[in-house]
Amino acid sequence: MKKLYLTLILSAMVFILSSCGSIPSQSSAGSSAPAGDSAPSGSFSSDSDEKDLSKAEQLLKNMTLKEKVGQLLFVRPEALCPNFSPEQINASQKYGVTEFSPQMVETLEKYPVGGIALFGKNVRSPSQLTGLIHQMQQNSEIPLFIGTDEEGGRVSRIANSQAFDVPKFKSMQAVGSGKDPEDAREAGSAIGSYLKKYGLNLDFAPVADVNTNPDNIVIGDRSFGKEPNLVSKMAAAELEGLHQAGIMGCIKHFPGHGDTKGDTHNGFVSIEKSWDELKACELIPFEAGIAARTDMVMISHITAAKITGDQLPASLSREMMEGKLRKELHYPGVIITDSMSMGAITDRYSSGDAAVLAISAGADIVLMPENLAEAFDRICAAVDGGQLSEARIDQSVLRILSLKEKYGLL
Repeated sequence: MKKLYLTLILSAMVFILSSCGSIPSQSSAGSSAPAGDSAPSGSFSSDSDEKDLSKAEQLLKNMTLKEKVGQLLFVRPEALCPNFSPEQINASQKYGVTEFSPQMVETLEKYPVGGIALFGKNVRSPSQLTGLIHQMQQNSEIPLFIGTDEEGGRVSRIANSQAFDVPKFKSMQAVGSGKDPEDAREAGSAIGSYLKKYGLNLDFAPVADVNTNPDNIVIGDRSFGKEPNLVSKMAAAELEGLHQAGIMGCIKHFPGHGDTKGDTHNGFVSIEKSWDELKACELIPFEAGIAARTDMVMISHITAAKITGDQLPASLSREMMEGKLRKELHYPGVIITDSMSMGAITDRYSSGDAAVLAISAGADIVLMPENLAEAFDRICAAVDGGQLSEARIDQSVLRILSLKEKYGLL
C-alpha cells in the first residue's frame, strides 16, 4: 500500500504545476448510465485540477488495468491458495484458511482482489480472526472489503461459533414477528459492533426477501416475514443499525428470492412474475433499502423471463441490473453478484465467461468466482480484445473505491 500511496503523492506534486484530466464527482460515478462500452459517468474530463479529485479518483488515475480488474473480484481466502481445487475452495469444510501464508501473499500480488469473504471455516477465535484480517489488509496494496454473512440466525458465521461471546439472534423472522423496527435496528447495531471490533467492514445483510412461498427452502426464516411493508421497515432499520456501527450493508437477493421453491446453490431457479407483480410485493423492501442508502445490492441468480425476455440469471442480465435496478429504481451504488460458484452459474457457464457477462451486464463486483485465475484473466482479455472497454471497468472501480473512501479505507 505504501508503494501505491507514494505514487499518488508524487503524481499530485507533478499535477499541481500543470493542469490535467480528471473525473467527475462521486455522485456522477454512481449515476444510472448504461454499462456499455461508451464512456461511463466515471470517465475522465479535462476541465478540473488534480486538487479537486477525491482520493478514489486520484487512486483510479494511477491504477494499472490488472489493479482495476482486481477490484471487481471478491473471493474466499481459499481462492488465494494456489494448490486448492474449486471444491476445496468453495465447498469443503476441511480446507479452511485461518492464517495468511506466504503463498497467499504471492497470489494476492498476482491477483490483487478487492474483497475477501469469510466463512465459518475461517473463524476459530477472536484473536485468530483479528490476526487473519490484519494480515490480509497489511498485504494488500489497496485496502480490502472484508465481508461475511452475519444475518442473525442460522446464517451467522461468527455468532454461530462457540468461540465468540457475541449477541445471538434466533432468526430475523423472530425479530420481525414483534413488528417493531427498533428491534431490527438494535440487531443491526449489535451485529455491526462486533463485526467492527474484529476488523470486518461489510455485512452481506439485511435479507430483503419477502417470504411469501411456504415451500421456500433457501430463504425461510432468514426473512423478516411475508408482508412486504413489514419487511421494508425491518430491513431498512437493520441497515441503519449497521451504519450506526460503521459497517457497510448489502441488501439481498434482488429482485427477490422469497417466492421461489428451488435453491440457486444447486441449479436453475425461475420466477414467473411480471415486473408490475414484483413491484407490488418483492421490490418494496429493496426500494426501502435504497432509500436507506444501502451500500451494495446483491443480485441473485434467479431467472425472470417475463421481465428480461430471456433465460439469463438476473446476475448476468443487463435488463435486470441496468434497465430495472439502476434506471427504474434509481440505484446509484455498488452492484455485487451472488456467489458465482453456485450451481445456477457453474452448471452453464465457465468462471471466465460468467465474470465477463456479469460486468458487461452492469455488475460492479463478481462475488466468489469458481476459479479466480480464470475470471481475472478473462476480464483482462476482454478489455484487451475490445469486448469490454477500460472506461466500463473504470466506472465500476470508481464506485468501489468511492465506497471504500466513504468508510475511511482509503
